[in-house]
Parts: sequence; C-alpha cells; structure tokens
Amino acid sequence: MPVDWFNAREATAVGTALADHLAQQTLSGAAANGKQQTEPGKTLQELLRRADREVGNLRLNFYKRAKLANSFKWRLLEQGVEKQFVDDVTHALVLHLLTNSRGVPADKSSVPSVPADRAKSGNAKQLLARGHACFARGEFDQALAFYQQLAELKPRNADAHNNIGAALYKLERFGEAEERFRQAIKLRPDFPEALSNQGAVLQWQGYFTEAEALLRRALKLRPNYLDARSLLGRALVLQGRAADAKPQFEKALVASPKDMEALLGMGQVATMQGRFSDAETWFRRALELEGEPRTPTALAALSGLRRMTLSDNAWLERAQRLAKSGIPATEEAALRFAIGKYHDDVGDYPRAFRSYQRANELSRGFAAEFRRDMRTKFVDDLVGAYTRDTFAAANTGASNSSRPVFVVGMPRSGTTLAEQIIASHPAAIGAGELEFWNVAGRKYHAEIRAGLLPEPMRKKLAEDYLRVLSGQSADALRVVDKAPVNSDHLGVIHSVFPQARIIYMRRNPIDTCLSCYFQPFTQALNFTMDLSDLEHYYREHHRIMAHWRAVLPPGTILDVPYEELVADQAAWTRKMLDFIGLEWDDRCLDFDKTERGVATASSWQVRQKIYNSSVERWRKYEKYIGPLMGLGKLVA
Repeated sequence: MPVDWFNAREATAVGTALADHLAQQTLSGAAANGKQQTEPGKTLQELLRRADREVGNLRLNFYKRAKLANSFKWRLLEQGVEKQFVDDVTHALVLHLLTNSRGVPADKSSVPSVPADRAKSGNAKQLLARGHACFARGEFDQALAFYQQLAELKPRNADAHNNIGAALYKLERFGEAEERFRQAIKLRPDFPEALSNQGAVLQWQGYFTEAEALLRRALKLRPNYLDARSLLGRALVLQGRAADAKPQFEKALVASPKDMEALLGMGQVATMQGRFSDAETWFRRALELEGEPRTPTALAALSGLRRMTLSDNAWLERAQRLAKSGIPATEEAALRFAIGKYHDDVGDYPRAFRSYQRANELSRGFAAEFRRDMRTKFVDDLVGAYTRDTFAAANTGASNSSRPVFVVGMPRSGTTLAEQIIASHPAAIGAGELEFWNVAGRKYHAEIRAGLLPEPMRKKLAEDYLRVLSGQSADALRVVDKAPVNSDHLGVIHSVFPQARIIYMRRNPIDTCLSCYFQPFTQALNFTMDLSDLEHYYREHHRIMAHWRAVLPPGTILDVPYEELVADQAAWTRKMLDFIGLEWDDRCLDFDKTERGVATASSWQVRQKIYNSSVERWRKYEKYIGPLMGLGKLVA
C-alpha cells in the first residue's frame, strides 16, 4: 500500500477549517438567539457545500475520511459546540463525503450508496448485508445508517437494535449504544451477542459487577463465545479479582492463541500481581500481532510497568506516531496518558501537561457530562438526611460486626497504600475496591437520599455484604474495602455497620486532583477530565467528609495524612493497626513484598518502598493548573 494512502495532513487541515467555520456560525447564532442551534438546517447545507469546495480533488480513502471527520469533530468540541449537535453534523458530513462524487473514495465500487427513498431501499436482508459490509470496513457511520433503516422496517427486530448499538459503540456514542442493547435484550432475553455487548458498555462506564452478570449470562447461553469470555476476564480484572480472571483469559487463548483481548488481559493480571516482567512479555506479544486495532492499548500499558527514562525514546516515537494515525479517540486518549507519563518520568513537565490535557479532552468527548449542580444537590441531600438524630435511631437492626474496614478518600489520595499496609498483616486481607455500596447506592438512590433505610433493608444489606467479605476470605479478622467512592456512602454504611472502622486518607488537595487528572479513569469518574470540574468535586468531597466527622460518633473515623504517612511510616502504621484492633506486625512495614492482586493505577507504586517524590508534585505544574490553586486554602 503506498505511503500516500496514510498521508492525511491535508484531510486533517480541511476538517479543522470546516469546524472553525461552522463553530463561528453556530456560536454566533447562539449568542444572537440566546441558545445554541441544535438542528442542522440551513447551516448544515452550507457546511456540505463548503465541504465540496474544500475537499476539491482530494482522494479520500477510508483512512483520510476518518482523519477529516475526527479533526472536524474534536475541533467543534474544543470550541464548546454542543455534543449532540456535533455528533449529528459529523454523521451528516461523513455520509455526504461517502456519496458525493467530488470526495472520491479510494474504491468507489466498494462504498454502498445511501438510498434517497428509505421506503424503497430494499428488503431487510439487503440492508443487513450492506450494514455488515460497511461495519467490516470500519465505516461505522454508514453501517449505522443501514441498520437504522432496518430498524424502521422491522422495529421489533432484536438484531437490528443490537447492530445499531454496535455501530454506536464504535462511534463512541456509549449512552446511545447502551439504550439499543437494552432494547435488543428486552426483545430477546436469550440473545448472547446483545448481552455481551451490553456488558462491554457497562464495563466501559465503570459498572463492573453488572457487566460481569451479563457476560456470565452470555457465556451460559454460548460457552464458546470468545469475545464474552475475554470481556468477562476484563470485568474480573477491574474488580481486582486476578485469580478469577486468569482462567478466563487462558480459556480464550486455548481457543484463539492470538486473541488480542486475552493477551492484554494476561498482561493486566500479571501487572496486578506485581509480575511486571511477565506483564511486559504479554503486552509485547500483543504488539507483535500485525494490523490489530487494539495494539495502542498494549503500547500504552507498557508505560505503567516502571518508571520510564530517556532510553525509552523508541517507545515514545512509536507511541506518538500511533497517536497521530487516526485511531479511535478512546485509544488515542490511552496513548496520550501514557505519553504524558513518559514526559513526567523524564522531567519534561510542559510536554507532560500538554499530553495529559489532550488525553482528557479526548476522554471528555465520549464521557457523560459532569453536572456540578447535581453533585452539589447530592451532597445537600446527604447532609440534610443524615444527622446525629438519624444515627441515634439506627441502633436497632444494625450489625455488630467489626470485620469490615473501610479505607476512603479521593481517588489518588493514598487509599491503595493504606490498604496494602493493612493487608500485609496476617490477620487482615485487602479486598480492593468492592462495588457493593456503589451498586446499593444506585439501587436505593432515592431512599438513601431521603434518610435512614428501613430496618429490614439494612439487615439485608448487612447479610449480603458479610457474604461478599466471606467470599474474599473465610477467616480473616479484618477485610479492607478501599473503594474511594465509599466516602459518599458513609451514612448508610455506618447505619448498617456501626462497629466498622473508617480510615480517611487525606492528601494535599492540589496533588490529589492533579494526580486524578493524570490518570485514564473510566467514564464513571468523569469529574477527573476537567480541572474546573475536579476543583468543584473536591470541594463537595471536602464538605461531605466534614459532615461525616461532625455527625458520626467519635472514634469512627481516623484521618491519615498521606504526607505524614510517607514521612513516618512506622508511627502511622501503628496508629492504623491500633485503630482497627490489630496487634503490631513487622510485615506491615514491608508492604512492598506482600503478594496480592492490586487492580488500581497504583499497582506499580505499592510494589516499591515508600517514597515521598509525590509530595508537592503540583509545584512542577503550577503554571498550568490555575483552577486547582484555590484548593490549597482548604483545611481538613
């Protein structure tokens, strides 16, 4: 294939120019009318005419067309144009370029035309075949158009809804994809493809327990379903269950030794278990597979196995080249985070911040919008519902178990370090970030925000949670649940387990938020993708934790300052063990030698001796993080 096939600089420039022109029209129209235009109308027609002029004699193969559309879409998003409008107009532009004779594809005969009259567009089999042909070539916008026509002809056809969802997923329109998969499952509950696809979406959104259940259903219906098997392994990895995940990936590799997801999964399992050399071997095996679309994930994963140095320049060049090659935004974001880590590791902080900034801009494009007003209202409701009087009334029906230990705090505040120290004690075990209370929070959302749950419901939660802890260990005296999100759920947690001890990891708020901004989290942590959103989220987190300290009985919460823990590990380790009722054990000082799975972004750090290089890290980036600087005034 000629090199020019990949030379998309002109196409990228055209996409950016079209977006700049459209953004100027759209936003100026919004200022004049008091709202942003949401229907393409005349503006769309003018855009398509302008596209005809700008494209000129460019020969737009699939790769160049994708680069044009990608640069067009992200330029609009960067300029503040409404996401739904951007999705709609990008879709229209791609279809226009596919069918317009002036934007000549590399192989015109390979591109099916869009029928002008959908009512006469042919039968369902033809639409399905055309959709599948486009999907196989990676022309997901065009595939979506055919699948939508099929759904119009046969609205109760589960395959049509599943295929629409698959195309939307590839277009990174995850919320819409989820709705279509749900519809397909509703129409056909025993539909393994739809169950697996829905599991993939929920996994991407951070709902790992629900994803696991759907993927197990799919495998029960079709035990040899390779994609579902690898996805199940991934869901288990994300729950910190490396030992459970490994057999799933091994089964997948027996069936298909070159399965990309399974190779990546084996690398992730090895990373969790601290076997970094083995992890590198698995990731490099994935990189050796030519033409695989998930190769960027393996390349990005290599950067997390150790501190990178200038001798890794070949890795950097490959990562930068791949990031610019028109890969999906999700994968480019993963690479940009990894490139940011490289520059941070070698001390090139301006380039590091630019890389992290681009990674977060990409991530925001496919994540749900963080609603600051909704976050504030949520905290308001908890403060109003959970008072000292509330907990005084919760004595009946509560469990007297002191087995659970909750380590909470902001993400990247040191929760993994605290868990690893405690889990190094022979009488304790670290369970990782259990989803139990977050799932309960979604299930009983309205009831929890209204106040104390009824006694039967609290008893049921206690029984179910203790059963989960027993699944982690049958005999450990203490089981640590270190999910940071449990900071929100301390009201209901204390009403169910008043004897449970809570360790709150408190780290410099600017360092905490900066570290969050530098991590490729799931969509569930969408507040981490913008510095102003992070600032708002932290202030609300600070407010709810101040409330819990004020209303929970003395001795329920132990504040552990991260900076003091790394400065005097022995003293604070003793305080934590005393607080949760465990005798001193020297093994807690050698936490880096403890063999256990760690599923968080700190899997490498907790395998090292304690260090203080992350204290006041923010000073290296002070000129770039204006929205966070006011957080330094907060007093815990």
